[in-house]
Amino acid sequence: MTSRGREAVLALDQGSSSSRVLAFDARGGVLACASRPVRTSRPRAGWAEHDLGALARGLESALDEVLERLPRSVSVVGAGLACQRSTLAFWDKATLKPAAPAPSWMDGRAAEVVARLAPLRADAHGRTGLYLTPYYSAPKIRWFLDHEPKVRALAEAGRLAAAPLSSFLVARLTRGAVWDCDPTLAQRTLLMGLDSLSWDDDMLRAFRLTRELLPGIRPTAGDWGEIVRGGRRIPLLACVGDQQAAALGLGASAPGAAVANYGTGAFLLVNTGAQARRIPGLLTTIGWQRGGAAPVFLQEGTVHAAGTSFEWLRDLGLMKDPARIDEAFRRSTHRVLALPAIGGLGAPRWDYTTKTAWFGMTSKTAPADLVRATAEGLCFLLADIAAAMRGGGVTFASARVAGGLSRSREMMAFQADLLGASLERRRETEATALGAAALAAEAAGRPWSAALTAAPVERVFKPRLPEAGRDALRADWTRFVESAASLSREVSLG
Repeated sequence: MTSRGREAVLALDQGSSSSRVLAFDARGGVLACASRPVRTSRPRAGWAEHDLGALARGLESALDEVLERLPRSVSVVGAGLACQRSTLAFWDKATLKPAAPAPSWMDGRAAEVVARLAPLRADAHGRTGLYLTPYYSAPKIRWFLDHEPKVRALAEAGRLAAAPLSSFLVARLTRGAVWDCDPTLAQRTLLMGLDSLSWDDDMLRAFRLTRELLPGIRPTAGDWGEIVRGGRRIPLLACVGDQQAAALGLGASAPGAAVANYGTGAFLLVNTGAQARRIPGLLTTIGWQRGGAAPVFLQEGTVHAAGTSFEWLRDLGLMKDPARIDEAFRRSTHRVLALPAIGGLGAPRWDYTTKTAWFGMTSKTAPADLVRATAEGLCFLLADIAAAMRGGGVTFASARVAGGLSRSREMMAFQADLLGASLERRRETEATALGAAALAAEAAGRPWSAALTAAPVERVFKPRLPEAGRDALRADWTRFVESAASLSREVSLG
């Protein structure tokens, strides 16, 4: 067997803003890494899409660069793929050629499809663990079949594949040998039964879809085929949703562990073990499935626009660099309330009518106040998710945090105050990649797989605000959100 220091495992991380590949050694050190930017097009209001071929080429280019930089003496024992969830791919099964742009998880063009199926909301949640929203794949598949002639023609010819983005990437990496998905990504289609881990006939009928369009479903960790590149034959041993990978990468593998991940969106996830809890307003999410074992479940709440909100502020000229949130906190002189509702409100409201709103601005309000308000608004939204979890009996005293926005000391301090819980920021920021790598290393039978997720805590943010102060802040926030929602229903801006 190769010595501990001469083995590596690859993590392929396909996110919303970049395609990245990292090679980790047995201690979790990065031996090589490469990244390619991801471009998101927004051709119409509410639309968000990627060039599917460009996405795949970007990931493959990053992989080739990493393999070139790795010494030949390093043995690559396997690879794991973590992928953005709910982003959809259409391609020709016979040629692997894309059939349409890839609608992002942020894409809301299928709202009309969801509106027609509104009476199925409760049944869909019971069957899939998710809510009927245009961000999941099934409404988008229906929309493309109804509106895109090329997609429809391929379907009529029996050659269309409509699957999570991960399936297209796997098909490309394995040269067509595998185009399956795992339960974490299959669930995001809104077509998989949570109890059966298979395609649900009633959900298929609701969206007028057939199984022939869809990939197979196999465990998260196991045999996913082989990648042959750069003169190497590398077993692909894991495929997982990016938020689940981040939870694993932060070491949240035990029941009760909580994770908050702040990226393009923000997510709060709590491990509930083998128990699939169903709490109103929240998602019952499959965390991962190893081999033939039973899946691990998570309670999840989603904030749609976290990093996206600061990019919007930058585009408006209110801040130069989305990374300079702490500076805005220091310069802010008074509190303004902001409801960051770009793309709608996620858990626990699932409201796509309420608009982004501000309250409390005066002639003295400065850009720094608005940046701070946006950061605090995102923290309030995550605290609303935590409150829904507590109402359903899922509690936590501390959470591990990751993602670009977690680097803001002021934002994390405010988040800890609102949650009444300690936040632990790990020294290693590559949580998503580490989670995918750890799954692959474990599937490869390497005893050092656990070391990949054992990064030390860099900083702990403890709540400083008394409970009465926290309750007062959240009461004002709730009144503000309810008023904004009411106004959005009553006032049409044309």
